[in-house]
Amino acid sequence: MSEKNPDGRNGSARERLKEQREREKAREKRRRVLIVSAAVVGVLGLAAVVGVIAAGGDKDGGSDKAGPVVAPSGAIDGEKPAIVTGRPDAPSTLAIWEDFRCPACAAFENAFRDTIHELEASGALKTEYHLATLIDGNMGGSGSLRAANAAACAQDAGKFTPYHDTLYINQPPEPDDAFAKNAKLIELAAKVPGLDTPAFRSCVEEGTHDGWVAASHEAFKKGSFRGTPSVLLNGEAIFPTKGNEQISKENLKKWVAEANKGKKPGTASPSAG
Repeated sequence: MSEKNPDGRNGSARERLKEQREREKAREKRRRVLIVSAAVVGVLGLAAVVGVIAAGGDKDGGSDKAGPVVAPSGAIDGEKPAIVTGRPDAPSTLAIWEDFRCPACAAFENAFRDTIHELEASGALKTEYHLATLIDGNMGGSGSLRAANAAACAQDAGKFTPYHDTLYINQPPEPDDAFAKNAKLIELAAKVPGLDTPAFRSCVEEGTHDGWVAASHEAFKKGSFRGTPSVLLNGEAIFPTKGNEQISKENLKKWVAEANKGKKPGTASPSAG
């Protein structure tokens, strides 16, 4: 049944409702994507990194198909699953909640990677990587889950850090769910010496750590984070700002130094990976 519009055209109530839903969907998408700027001033002349924080809209994060929880070697299990890099007895902890499909995560990692590695090597900092599947839930697909599982498989091989970095350096555009293909993830493993082994391939193909990744994503959802990346230094959010200070390489070093004042650097053997 239709009714007469003022302009004389017949309009369907169902069509109007559909249009209204499309407008609401568009508004939600605009709300979901928040552009934040984080100044990154360094010797390479990188002036700024632009991050996209995806807030809300997550459905299931692709976790509904996950199997049993099998934690990767040396990883944290329990309420907040994580893969730890750096010296275990480092006085400060950087917690990063990230999604391998998230462009803002790649922007953060590609800008701060060397600084984080430097702080880890000095024993000042250890890093906890919490893997989420936010983009899978928001945009559909399974690349977040598949890449996170592959990274966990790399942790089993003691090569999490180089593979983690390789994934972000080679991250496809957000709408392109290239990481959903295990073949692509195995192809990128060839860039990490010694990683592309039968054991790694089997782990990737079988989704050995899918359940563990799903548990990590559940922790992300319960954490009331606004989106990815969410970066905390000793429990305090520092991205894109810490108090009134904007994050930068120099500020990150300064904040860690302030937190570590009077404390000895870590000397234990670095965590695997």
